[in-house]
Amino acid sequence: MSDRVKDYDYTFGAEAIAQQPADRREDARMLGIERDGDGLRDGSITDFPDELQSGDLLVLNDTRVMPAKLLARRASGGRVTVLVLDAHAAGATVLLGARGTLAEGETLAVAGDTWRIARSLGTGRFEVEVASGREVPALMAEVGRMPLPPYIQRDPEADARDALDRERYQTTFAAAAADTAGAAAAPTAGLHFTPELLRRIEARGIAIERLRLDVGEGTFRPLRGESLDEHVMHVEHYAIPESLASCYRETRAAGGRVVAVGTTVVRSLESAVSEDGRMLKAGTASTSLFLRPGDVFRATDALLTNFHQPASTLLVLVSAFAGRERILAAYAHALSAGYRFFSYGDATLIS
Repeated sequence: MSDRVKDYDYTFGAEAIAQQPADRREDARMLGIERDGDGLRDGSITDFPDELQSGDLLVLNDTRVMPAKLLARRASGGRVTVLVLDAHAAGATVLLGARGTLAEGETLAVAGDTWRIARSLGTGRFEVEVASGREVPALMAEVGRMPLPPYIQRDPEADARDALDRERYQTTFAAAAADTAGAAAAPTAGLHFTPELLRRIEARGIAIERLRLDVGEGTFRPLRGESLDEHVMHVEHYAIPESLASCYRETRAAGGRVVAVGTTVVRSLESAVSEDGRMLKAGTASTSLFLRPGDVFRATDALLTNFHQPASTLLVLVSAFAGRERILAAYAHALSAGYRFFSYGDATLIS
C-alpha cells in the first residue's frame, strides 16, 4: 500500500483521451480485470451481461446531468465561465472563472439576463441572484451546455448548444429533471448502457436497482499535496431508495454479488452499508468518503467503471478495490491496445 500521490501517476498521450463519444453506446470496448489475479480480458460492453450471474444485483446511478455550463460577461466586457452547482428560481450557487477578482454586488450579463453576485463562498464559489430575466433552471434549459470535463477540448461558444452532448453525456436511464438540483458531471460508466443492454441483463435473472448521487465538480479535482492524507475530499449528496435497501439485503442473504456501475455508486454504497455488510441504510445523506488502499469494501463485489485520470481520487479508489500495481498494469495494457480513456472512453470491469 502507498499513500504517496506520485505512486498513482501514469503517463499517456493526448490521443488516448476520447474527445467524442463512440458512434453508438454499445460500441465501447471493455477491459476485464481480475480483482484477485493477473488476468486481463479484451472485450466489448456488449459482453457485460454475460459477465453477470443469476442472483447478482446491479446498481446504477440515475442522476441527471444539468446543462450547467454558461457564459457571462462583466460590465467591462470580460468573459466569465459559469458552472451552476445548485439552481433555484431566484438564483443559484455557481462556480465562476474570470480574470481578476469578482466582487459581491457586481452584475453579470448571462444570455440577455442580469445576475448579481450576492455572496462569495470561497474557492471560486458564489451565490448569485437573478436581477432580471428568466429563472435559472429555465435559462439553463434554453442556453446551457453540458458540463464536459476540462480534458475535452471544445470551443465553448461554438459548442454552446451541442445536441450530441445533450444526448450522449446523459445516461439513457437518468431520472426526470429536477427543478433545483442535478449533477455537474455525468456518472460516466452508465453512459454505455442502452435499453437493449439492460433488457439482456434482466433476462439473465439479475436485479437492477438505482440510487442517486449528484456528481459534483470536485470529481475532476486532482489530488493535493504529496500524500493522500493531505487531500481534502469533496462532499456529494446521495439518496438510497427503500427498494434498493431491500434488494441489497435479499441479495446478501442469498449469497449474490453486488455489482456497482461507477465509482459514484461505490461511494454511495460504502457510505451507507452496515459494519457487517448485510444492510444498507435507505434515505438521503452526504458523503466525503475517500476510499484508499487498505480500506475494506463491504458493499461492492464487482465494479464497472471507465479509465480514470492519473493522480485522481478515482484512480486511488479503483487501486484500493483491486490493487495499485494491478490497475496500473491494466492501464498500461489498455494504452498499448488503443483503448479510449476518460469520460467518453471505454470501460473496465473489475471482478
